Amino acid sequence: MRISCLLTIILLLSASGAQSQTGARPKIGVTLSGGGAKGLAHIGILKAIDSAGLKVDYITGTSMGSIIGSLYAIGYPADSIEKITRAINWDLLFSNQSSLRSLFMDEKDEFDKYTVELPWVNNRFLLPLGVLEGQELWLKLSELYYPVYNQKDFSRFSIPFKCIGTDVGNGDAVVMSRGEITSAIRSSMAIPSFFTAVDYEGKRLIDGGVARNFPVRDVKEMGANIVVGSNVASGLLPSDKVRNAIQVLLQVAFFHEAADNKQEIAMCDIYVPVNLDKFSVGNFTQANEILDAGIEEGRLLYPRLKKLADSLNAIYGPGPFTKNRLPEAKPVSIASIEINGLKNTTVDFFVHTMDFSINHPYTAQDLSRMIRSIYGTRYYTRIVYALQQQPDSTTKIIFDVTESPLTYAKIGLHYNRFSGISAIFNLTARNFFITNSRSLVTLNIGENFRARAEHLQYIGRRKNFSVDLSTQYDRFDVTTYTTYKQDGLYRQQYFNFDSRIQYSTQRNLVFGAGYRFEWLHYKPAIFNSSFQFSGSNSFPTSYFYVAHNSLDKTIFPRRGIKIDAEGDWVFTQNPKVNFYVNSQPASPDSSKVASHPYPRVTFNMNGYIPVTGKTTLELMIQSGVNFNYDRNIMNEFSIGGLTHLFHNQVLFAGLQEGSLYSPSMISFQGGLRYELFLNTYITGRTNILFNNFVNKSAFFQNPDFLSGYSLTFGYNFALGPLEFSLMYCDQSRKIGSYVNIGIPF
Repeated sequence: MRISCLLTIILLLSASGAQSQTGARPKIGVTLSGGGAKGLAHIGILKAIDSAGLKVDYITGTSMGSIIGSLYAIGYPADSIEKITRAINWDLLFSNQSSLRSLFMDEKDEFDKYTVELPWVNNRFLLPLGVLEGQELWLKLSELYYPVYNQKDFSRFSIPFKCIGTDVGNGDAVVMSRGEITSAIRSSMAIPSFFTAVDYEGKRLIDGGVARNFPVRDVKEMGANIVVGSNVASGLLPSDKVRNAIQVLLQVAFFHEAADNKQEIAMCDIYVPVNLDKFSVGNFTQANEILDAGIEEGRLLYPRLKKLADSLNAIYGPGPFTKNRLPEAKPVSIASIEINGLKNTTVDFFVHTMDFSINHPYTAQDLSRMIRSIYGTRYYTRIVYALQQQPDSTTKIIFDVTESPLTYAKIGLHYNRFSGISAIFNLTARNFFITNSRSLVTLNIGENFRARAEHLQYIGRRKNFSVDLSTQYDRFDVTTYTTYKQDGLYRQQYFNFDSRIQYSTQRNLVFGAGYRFEWLHYKPAIFNSSFQFSGSNSFPTSYFYVAHNSLDKTIFPRRGIKIDAEGDWVFTQNPKVNFYVNSQPASPDSSKVASHPYPRVTFNMNGYIPVTGKTTLELMIQSGVNFNYDRNIMNEFSIGGLTHLFHNQVLFAGLQEGSLYSPSMISFQGGLRYELFLNTYITGRTNILFNNFVNKSAFFQNPDFLSGYSLTFGYNFALGPLEFSLMYCDQSRKIGSYVNIGIPF
């Protein structure tokens, strides 16, 4: 205790000597190091500074330290920065994706579906560079710094501020003190090979940690007499601890910084080395634990800071400490617009899709919502904006846009117990035939063959109307069951042609009408069952449909609802079917089939509700009815399976695909999913199904009620979801297993 008091007195005497000529109060500087996710611990140090009532006069920071330091500099109190940090979705923030909810309805089914996406540029495919543009990161930064949008001189923040970037051309440190604060911060944290470089004030910059990770000298040059330095960087790893390519890359990137760090530490008056060895720079999934560690470090530091603040107040009088210095963020009326970077799309398309109006007041949240709207078209990989006051005191918004390549080749892998292993190849092109369109071809090559082609044509400025033409061919080997026992194998071929026109009122709702022609062909591959058929049928159908999708993610969603509802009129069919009993042709009476028209409705709903931070409630309703379905055939609902793979399939926990067929059914399923570890889940499901409640099949004898259960272990990795399930059905009294890897065709 005595040593601590003595050090404080010496520190103050030294600072007083430096200020003896003017008698001015010593200036306090704070420097925050880079360190990726570990930099979140700086918040705990700032909380201790606030609690001690210590007025900070200058701040410098690098990388994550620049984010935390700049937020404090513009006026956010440390408590607010902590709340903001704990509420952030880090997975979305550090990705090249936008939220599923921001996409057009027509884009959602193809979103985040493939393992590899290769753009076609200048007559060749470009290999992925492994860098993140971080659209959501840009938007989040723009929202956070919105209160100081009109302040381009960082020295005029409530606390003067500087941050460090690295010139990618020569490796020199670049001290940023003016310009767009959003771009400056994004430059300072552009870790090489992870984030794209940023053009700033005529230079291309990457992470400041490469040149100066702990910029104490800069806060001293600003005028700080007493420096509090918080350092979360653990330095270079010992050579025997470097075990993967990412660690090698980081070692090389920060060689220079390691030597510079020793000189910077020596300039600190209060040096705080935060020990975070058990965390890595990329551990944003453990953000709360890192925050807690920083807060604990701040508690230990607090007595020292409090003594410093009290001593300064005793010598120079009470300091003008203000905890919340953030300017009020008022809506801004934007009088003019400038858009840079458009080549394949037009200003008219950009403005109207975003629903932007001149001389209309906008908040930061309004602008983010509008940008997500245009980003949801998937025509753009980056949209950044800056607000600038004009000489006539009006405000101008400037958009810097990077358009997506028009053509992508995509590759995915999938394995399922029913469909086998397959490679999925997709080619997607925009504006290939006509502008404002998307055309795609997808092939599933493996144990079963599938192919699909689609052309989607948007109509009008806002893309509310669209026309969709598609065709698909499937060839499956389908196991058949009698009393839940495998007894045969069919080779099924399915073809359809679909045309529809639709209207989307918002990004999660679409409705329309269309015409579909379907053709089915069944041929027994193994004659084991007592009753079998062979032949084909076709189904000309007109239909009306409504679809809604507010899910937050494609894989393991946490919240939202997905609904698909359709009302059909099936016209006269063309059945050509032969029936067999014990491998012999059946009698004419038992093999008679109908072809009269009939109405048909289907309804499917999936809902997800977060219960706790790690628990999600899953709800599913499936229903389908073929009305007046007498002796019609081949349009029954196929019951079984946990993954949707083919038309007319009804998922049911407890039975394999194609275990039962029904002309009318309704199913209810409830489940609870718990995240055991990062991206690792366990899900329990139970379901019931009411069968034959409108009419019964003349060809299939099925129970009127089913109940079943499943327990699934799931892991989300590079290829998509990996799921292993155990299932049980009360009616079959059998335990079954189910495996699915990746996203199906």
